[in-house]
Amino acid sequence: MDAAGDSEGPRPPGGERKLHGQTRRGGLGPDPPSMTELAFSLVRSVGIRKGDSPPGSARETPNRLSREQIFVLISAASINLGSMMCYSILGPFFPKEAEKKEASNTVIGMIFGCYALFELLSSLVFGKYLVHIGAKFMFVAGMFVSGGVTVLFGLLDQVPKGPIFIAMCFLVRVTDAISFAAAITASFSILAKAFPNNVATVLGSLEIFSGLGLVLGPPLGGFLYQSFGYEVPFIFLGCIIFLMVPLNICILPNYESDPGEHSFWKLITLPKVALMTFVITSLSACFGFLDPTLSLFVLEKFNLPAGHVGLIFLGLALSYAISSPLFGLLSDKMPHLRKWFLVFGNLITAGCYMLLGPIPVLHIKSQLWLLVLILVINGISAGMSIIPTFPEILSCAYDNGFEEGLSTLALVSGLFSAMWSVGAFIGPTLGGFLYEKIGFEWAAAVQGLWALASGLAMGLFSLLEYSRRKRRSEVHNIPGTEEERAALLPDEIQP
Repeated sequence: MDAAGDSEGPRPPGGERKLHGQTRRGGLGPDPPSMTELAFSLVRSVGIRKGDSPPGSARETPNRLSREQIFVLISAASINLGSMMCYSILGPFFPKEAEKKEASNTVIGMIFGCYALFELLSSLVFGKYLVHIGAKFMFVAGMFVSGGVTVLFGLLDQVPKGPIFIAMCFLVRVTDAISFAAAITASFSILAKAFPNNVATVLGSLEIFSGLGLVLGPPLGGFLYQSFGYEVPFIFLGCIIFLMVPLNICILPNYESDPGEHSFWKLITLPKVALMTFVITSLSACFGFLDPTLSLFVLEKFNLPAGHVGLIFLGLALSYAISSPLFGLLSDKMPHLRKWFLVFGNLITAGCYMLLGPIPVLHIKSQLWLLVLILVINGISAGMSIIPTFPEILSCAYDNGFEEGLSTLALVSGLFSAMWSVGAFIGPTLGGFLYEKIGFEWAAAVQGLWALASGLAMGLFSLLEYSRRKRRSEVHNIPGTEEERAALLPDEIQP
């Protein structure tokens, strides 16, 4: 791969390298997945050619996945769908419900943000000790606890208003964050272990289910809230998560590995990885900013009912779910495009947040159709920016001497989840504060500056890396004195 920041220089033609005796190359697999048969289209989208089956597979089957790999995809899809539904269900009605319990906008933002803060801390711990705990146990236990605390969140309306309600909200959200961090860290590691040559394609395809969770969560939550009250949305989703637990106990394979020698500190001190963590954090903050602010802005500006507010989130989630598999496939087939996806994706995201209000200096009237259009574009730019980050970090780790096994996959998974959580904490917390102080329009513009900074930084880094490689290549092409003599003197007079 010719991506910026690979410290060892250009790879051999075709971007190939060896992995456990196999040839590692990006971009294996047939056409993008069909939307009509969602689960099995995901299987087809990451089809494996002969010789590319993961370590430990029983046999090599051209253009088909093993039974074990299909089970891995089903398990990962279940956690993506369930967790995103539970996460996004709060958006349409919880801020208004919390206001009735005497919680300010800043406190509401902190309730959203504390989830990410504790996910950050627990992701680092789970990533470090995943091989000791066991990937399958961590996955299933995290899903079970997440289902339980989702049900408990539905009982919070029975708690007295004021400090007690606020404290219980924080407690339940923190527990949910820890359980989700366990499940998603294990999921990323298992996926990368099962599909070493198609990481971006698999992750991008599975974002269909994350997008579906984001799509279904707000309107479903808004409908159940309007029809049955506060408790039913959480109890309903919690029961769905509980039903997924025995399924994953039966079908999820159990991968084992020896602990690795490297640490998070060595990984994050790599210059390219450090920059990628900044990109991940900025994108996550942009997403998190919308949770406590967008629904309040729409209710105030357009006077929509809570059930319709959930549909506003549809534009962002649906466009992200559809575009992510495409960018994942392109990232595997043409790895050199990843850095440009990151640059332009961040710049487009920055423009979207400037227009989300829109920012008052543009003198553009805020309209509902414009808001939905900007959210659709933002979903596409998010897919362009987010999907290439995981394979880029993983590739950089391998190129700098990290062993190719489950321990490194766990470190990268934990780091990715942790940095995503940093932004998911800062976004809602800062967003709620800025919404109170300067209004949604200016708050969204301030959030867009973060994406602008990360896009410009990634572009500058890519240009500097290209320049450094070019100079290195020119130096390597200058023949030495002895080589010149050997090339110019006839064989018979050479000493």
